[in-house]
Amino acid sequence: MLYWKRLTHAEMDQRISAALKENIDYNTKICLGIPASKLDPNVFSDQASFLKDAPLLRAYVQNPNHIGCHTLGDSEYFFKGTQQIERDVIELLSVDMLHAQPNECDGYVAAGGTEANIQAAWIYRNYFLREHNAKQNEIALIGSEDTHYSIAKAANLLNLNWYSVPVVAHTREIEEAKLEEAIIKAKSDGVKYFVVIANMATTMFGSVDDPDLYVKVLEKHELIFKLHVDGAFGGFVYPISVDKTKLNFTNPHVSSITLDAHKMLQAPYGTGIFLTRKGMMEYAYTKEAQYVNGMDITLSGSRSGANAIAVWMILFTYGPFGWLEKINKLLYRTDWCCEELNKLGVRYYRHPKMNIITLRAEDIPEKLAWKFGLVPDKHTGKPDWFKIVVMDHVELDHLQQFIYELEHVIRDINVAQ
Repeated sequence: MLYWKRLTHAEMDQRISAALKENIDYNTKICLGIPASKLDPNVFSDQASFLKDAPLLRAYVQNPNHIGCHTLGDSEYFFKGTQQIERDVIELLSVDMLHAQPNECDGYVAAGGTEANIQAAWIYRNYFLREHNAKQNEIALIGSEDTHYSIAKAANLLNLNWYSVPVVAHTREIEEAKLEEAIIKAKSDGVKYFVVIANMATTMFGSVDDPDLYVKVLEKHELIFKLHVDGAFGGFVYPISVDKTKLNFTNPHVSSITLDAHKMLQAPYGTGIFLTRKGMMEYAYTKEAQYVNGMDITLSGSRSGANAIAVWMILFTYGPFGWLEKINKLLYRTDWCCEELNKLGVRYYRHPKMNIITLRAEDIPEKLAWKFGLVPDKHTGKPDWFKIVVMDHVELDHLQQFIYELEHVIRDINVAQ
């Protein structure tokens, strides 16, 4: 690890306090032009005693605005201290978790994985338009049918076609023949340029795509593409649970990656991460944002610097080995649950290195699924699947209670038959 290590609370407090001192202090500096301020002191007092030992809460009260992308060019100097913490987060994740070379990537802490995925599609659409003189209808998005709905949203917002490729029901894998059919159909529709979405753990199944399959078929048809990895769920699990993967920056075809810190990292909601290779962020420049130093380059514009500090604190509280232990604990609980389901003959899908178990709805009484908070694949009509996500709060006792009640329901059904 080049950057990632474990720090004490005192070390983190010192680093964050120093960063906040580099930001604008509205109490001591006259600044008439900036359309920002700290949180309203009549509601959020900056004199509360508990803030002394809570650097993240102090950051929320100071309210740094991290508009723009701080890994390239200029940024608003009013918040330069905490911007550096965000730069550190982007570099750590790019290099130590996703194996880019130092200073190879740009990125920012977004409002969530949805925004980060749309940011990728926006960048690549503009890239094809500018660098290849593509026409709007010649650009399309492609990915598996299990791909997150943010991609369909991106297609709608950016006026791009979206080609959803069927998967095998029990393996959640894309078949090469089906992928080729989709690409041939897109070509017949006039598509020449593709934004590829490869999933690093889908939201419903935790399934993981093979990026080489996309590359193989697209290169066979001599098509131009950019490959984006959606690691919104798996980005803080899969790179830890597997030794070798092509869903990172060691793969020359991977141009960008989405992570979602408000899932497995347990950061505050509204904390996604977008990472991309150098040279790509510029395609999202908004030149009309002349009053913003460095111009705006992100979909969200103004965003809380405190969320970047939260990610930084979580990463440095655990360090790489503490995080490895946490992920392995969750995978152990998932393994245990799968073993018990096997004994009961309950059908399910689970990627062996992920902490999601998706059960066939026919095998789970709906009343029991609702009682234990399982999530269906759809809320209109009868579900086909229910999923269990083994998060930090899902303990073995909870899983055991579910298995116990499921076992009794199955036994009663068998007796009745």
